[in-house]
Amino acid sequence: MTTMNKLDLDPELVRRARALARQAGRPVVDLARSHTTVAVERAVLRLAGVTGADPDGIPWVNRLVDAVAGDVGIGHGVALPVWHAMNREGIDTEKLAGGATEKLAGGADLTLLAQKAAAGSVRFAMPKGRDATAAARRARRAVGAGIKRIDRRRAERERMVKRHGDPRQRPWIYLIVATGDIHEDIPQAQAAARAGADVIAVIRSTGQSLLDYVPEGATREGFAGTYATQENFRLMRAALDESSRELGRYVRLTNYASGLCMPEIATLAGLERLDMMLNDSMYGILFRDINPIRTFVDQRFSRQIHARAGIIINTGEDNYLTTADAVEAAHTVTVSQLLNEYFAHEAGLADWQLGLGHAFEINPDLPESFRLELAHALLARELFPDAPLKWMPPTKHMTGDVFRGNLLDGFFNLVGAMTGQGILLVGMMTEAVVTPWLSDRDIALQNVRYVLGAAGGLHEDFVPAPGGFIQRRANQVLGEAVELLEAIVNDGGEAPLLSAIADGTFGIMKRPATGGKGLDGVARHEPDYYNPASDILDAAPPKIAATLQELPDQALATRETLEELRRS
Repeated sequence: MTTMNKLDLDPELVRRARALARQAGRPVVDLARSHTTVAVERAVLRLAGVTGADPDGIPWVNRLVDAVAGDVGIGHGVALPVWHAMNREGIDTEKLAGGATEKLAGGADLTLLAQKAAAGSVRFAMPKGRDATAAARRARRAVGAGIKRIDRRRAERERMVKRHGDPRQRPWIYLIVATGDIHEDIPQAQAAARAGADVIAVIRSTGQSLLDYVPEGATREGFAGTYATQENFRLMRAALDESSRELGRYVRLTNYASGLCMPEIATLAGLERLDMMLNDSMYGILFRDINPIRTFVDQRFSRQIHARAGIIINTGEDNYLTTADAVEAAHTVTVSQLLNEYFAHEAGLADWQLGLGHAFEINPDLPESFRLELAHALLARELFPDAPLKWMPPTKHMTGDVFRGNLLDGFFNLVGAMTGQGILLVGMMTEAVVTPWLSDRDIALQNVRYVLGAAGGLHEDFVPAPGGFIQRRANQVLGEAVELLEAIVNDGGEAPLLSAIADGTFGIMKRPATGGKGLDGVARHEPDYYNPASDILDAAPPKIAATLQELPDQALATRETLEELRRS
């Protein structure tokens, strides 16, 4: 990525913007680190191998977490009460399976425990003393096996990229496929890869973000999309691996880690080697009315999983411009990008994993619209020089005139080429008319291939006039972003960002911290809270050392457990 300052941005102003983003984001991170959610706890159990669903389609992992919550709450974490119950029930996974199959047998036994809990034949309690130590040891071993599987899948990706190669050009061409039927999606995705797509996104069924469970198995009926399930992930990943071998380049797979099951879907993506996940810090709050605290707690854990799995996240700033004006609200996109960068770095993601979002959504009838788009796109590129960035096509001002739409998409592709974007989502001339046919996608891909091929390395030559329209506009947006961040942090309160969200600062949606869906699934950590996945993902020794000094005397048993785990 180029680091050339084509916009003559004031480096001190850029540093100020990042410092303000940290100041605004830190209280939210503190909140996330001191709370858990039912989705985080379900993700812990999925790492340990819990699978399957009851006859009504509710996953056993939901049944197990609900049973624990009913008996002891989730503020302690589910690990200690669940594995204490395993010990109490006399299930010895090591004796049953041993060696390499231990994790699979453990997952099956946990699933059996969930079935018993759902039937009311098992009750949960918080263990003490040696019982707590034994439960914690088994929990860490079982959850660690799941994280090791994610590590193996990441290494597998690296081997495949080395063997088959990456796409030769940037930006990567990103194409959406989704019929509702995973078995129909597969041939369409493979056809798209043959036609030049580098990244296949299987858009999620409408409304899945509001389900507080992850459906089980392969699905054949979705609404304007296909359900995100572990089996659907596995099937599509296997199909695109075939395409990678056929085409001699690694074809990436994308889905959506958002909504009420964000941590679980991120975990399943890591286990099945997805490559990118849509994962925005505020999208679910603003556009799905999910409780802000629930969202920030869930997104931190999900991003830790993405960091471990080597997954690139795609953020959702483009959505702001579907509700707010793309010129007047341009600075809110920059603010959100800066916040997403801070939250991502804090969770362990590297710059190469930050597909920060922005979009080509200025009204084409506005004078100088193309120059404005160039200014906004180049600002994002220069603020985040080492991030791939995800550049989104026009949607808001598509009228149904497919010829005009194809032209607008061509201009969008040209801006992407001129400003060195990393991930370019293919625009459809039939946007807002019909779900695209294969022929529509083929025409759209022809448009992309022509523009990128003809433009070549145009981003190397394109330099705006010093002091000209593009430079002035980019600096204006950056200045407005800094002013907004200053207003947020100076607003006062324990978490001023939550107040800003409640006031409708982003996407004109007002979402108070005490409202929205999923708040009842949030709990503050109890003094003896234990989450083996977080300990592993957080780099356990320093975190545990700090925790030992803070826990009160009544948590002695857990302190002893943590001390033993640290030594091991």
